Amino acid sequence: MTLRLIQIAMNAQDDSALGRFWAEVLGWSISSEEPGVTNLEPEGFVYPDPVALCIDVLRVPEPKTVKNRVHVDLATTSVAHQAELVARLKDLGATFADVGQGDVPWTVLADPEGNEFCVLEPRSIYRDTGPMAAVAVDCADPRAMARFWGEAMDWTLHEVTDDHAVLRSAKGVGPYLEFLRTPDVKTVKNRVHLDLRPYPGDDQAAEVARLRDLGATDIDVGQDDVPWTVLADPEGNEFCVLTPL
Repeated sequence: MTLRLIQIAMNAQDDSALGRFWAEVLGWSISSEEPGVTNLEPEGFVYPDPVALCIDVLRVPEPKTVKNRVHVDLATTSVAHQAELVARLKDLGATFADVGQGDVPWTVLADPEGNEFCVLEPRSIYRDTGPMAAVAVDCADPRAMARFWGEAMDWTLHEVTDDHAVLRSAKGVGPYLEFLRTPDVKTVKNRVHLDLRPYPGDDQAAEVARLRDLGATDIDVGQDDVPWTVLADPEGNEFCVLTPL
């Protein structure tokens, strides 16, 4: 048994507006829109496929108050492309963000709801990821996170050190998942989280039990009676286990 990482869920006070922003950023389309939920995926995408992590934007009443512990990194192909992309994103409503990054070759921006993301300088590792290079997660112990997430899902561990861990789909496509060591402590519910889904024919309850054995814990984020299960990883990052599809 194992799970697939299939999408990123973003909280927003205006899911429709934020969904439109990210669709423009990535060159994707809004695949469906219901009250309080806006779904994004690439043109021609057949769900689910590790070639891309889809985005669900979910409406919540509370505003963003602290730096996100999970963010998206965007890929570029040249220094000129990086500059052009930053300029285009500013025109769409992004703003420069200071998260203490200092003098770095990438650019840190915030979307219209304040969610930080990075426009990376060109790096060969991201040449085939598509517009989304990686999803980055702040953590205290990258090695421990690599152990948990490497066992939780069917992605391959590419690199692990005391400072970072890198995973990618076993098919070698799509964005990377990276755990970055930071001194910050988690204080509030994450506004960006990961969604996992069992393979067709697998048992959701059995997968949830397996995750608990690996160190996940049940968590209440006000989800009430829903078909998915909300858990937290060993560092308290919320994630959802959806029904098989």
